[in-house]
Amino acid sequence: MLTDPRAAGPRPPFPKQQQPPPGKTARLDPVPDHGENSYRGHGRLAGCSAIVTGGDSGIGRAVAIAFAREGADVLIAYLNEHEDAEDTASWVRRAGRRALLVPGDIGHEPHCRHVVERAVSEFGKLDILVNNAAFQRTHEKLWDFTAEEIDTTFRTNIQSLFHLSKAAVQHMKAGGSIINTASIQADKPSPSLLGYATTKGAVANFTGGLAQLIAESGIRVNAVAPGPVWTPLIPSTMPEEQASKFGENSPLGRPAQPAELAGAYVFLASNDATYISGAILPVTGGKPFL
Repeated sequence: MLTDPRAAGPRPPFPKQQQPPPGKTARLDPVPDHGENSYRGHGRLAGCSAIVTGGDSGIGRAVAIAFAREGADVLIAYLNEHEDAEDTASWVRRAGRRALLVPGDIGHEPHCRHVVERAVSEFGKLDILVNNAAFQRTHEKLWDFTAEEIDTTFRTNIQSLFHLSKAAVQHMKAGGSIINTASIQADKPSPSLLGYATTKGAVANFTGGLAQLIAESGIRVNAVAPGPVWTPLIPSTMPEEQASKFGENSPLGRPAQPAELAGAYVFLASNDATYISGAILPVTGGKPFL
């Protein structure tokens, strides 16, 4: 039986809530669905190894769970959300796959190299890189975007993609895949998310350019562009009132659950997408993209 997409997840308004950044999954109300009890694997990534940045929670956790159930070992790169990261790792291990936790700031190139080296050392190879981690803050006035915040946003959201991809491609063989997390913000920027939206536009361009640059090596590069997704990032970076109504302006009337994004990443990483490179796959709940 097919599911009514309007009713496939909780609809706002949500209880008013605020968390200090970067937020904790267990404190979210409603608690997001990462596919813990619903995702069924079909061996599409059997024998693969993957890196998922921002894999502690949200989309990253859903992708890590899905990849593991499809047969992949997963390195979970995250900043410092140790409790959430351990929870993600436990789901990977329950799927019978190896999970490796590597905390640290991907805004620094040496750490990006370290992440890739750990994956290759532990798993013996690297097949898939998911550049998913991101930093965002909301402000109503231009002068509230500080120089430090802008620097952190660009280092985390776009510079890390250069550093991680450069390190990863040196170990990937033909058939490998890089998947970047873009955003509906790349096409329809919200003024209050000026810094974040600007970097997501850069992610879209990076995806198309890198896909062409390394096509001769047989490595594909694509992006997923989510619309609103219910993750710890929301109540930890938005005012309470805005977070309580998050996703209500989507044509489907609600934000996505992280589990609803996972299939897009699995598809782009798998042999079902061998002729897809340089593409951006929108998962926006009905809002047109580009």
